[in-house]
Amino acid sequence: MLVEKIMKKNVYTLPPTATIREALQLINNKRIRHIPIIDETKQVIGIVSDRDVRDASPSILDEHAKQNVLNKPIKTIMSYPVVTIHPLDFVEDIAKIFYDEAFGCLPVVSEGELVGIVTEKDMLYTLIQLTGTHMQSSHIEIKVPHEPGKLAEIFSIFGRRKINIVSILIYPHQKEDDYKILVIRAQTIHPQPVVDDLKIAGYEIIWPQPLLGAE
Repeated sequence: MLVEKIMKKNVYTLPPTATIREALQLINNKRIRHIPIIDETKQVIGIVSDRDVRDASPSILDEHAKQNVLNKPIKTIMSYPVVTIHPLDFVEDIAKIFYDEAFGCLPVVSEGELVGIVTEKDMLYTLIQLTGTHMQSSHIEIKVPHEPGKLAEIFSIFGRRKINIVSILIYPHQKEDDYKILVIRAQTIHPQPVVDDLKIAGYEIIWPQPLLGAE
């Protein structure tokens, strides 16, 4: 999946000369958490989070706090330089950037101009879509030899049962390098028949496990 499919195109921005007060009002009024700071050519020169703004704002509990701090330009608290991504980047690749750098958002830039933004929340929602957890389905995990043809064999078992596959994930077996764990979301609320077929075909089922006393 490409970044352009999940990015928000309606991005609220501010120039570096805007005040901290303006940023605070924008965050509160639009209920956003990040504001890209752009220059007159729409190039991203910084970014400000809601935490940055609130940390810079005087406490309402402090009677002696200097309220004029809110009149300082936003460039005094923005983070820079900014890591950006491209609309044609793969979501899987930018997920690693989010994880490695612990970013809350990434501006999307094309030909030097800001065209969108992707946040942590967008990434989590995309993960929900990619894994099919938003659809009524059953979760099946299978230990599969890492050999050519095994996926086709497993898919044929689902096909004979006329069960649609909603999503597929594959990850390494923690202890055996020659095996993978295949995670399938199947469009059925009664997975046991296909689970039994998989067992008959010689596959080890990690999930679902039989209920205690069921076997």
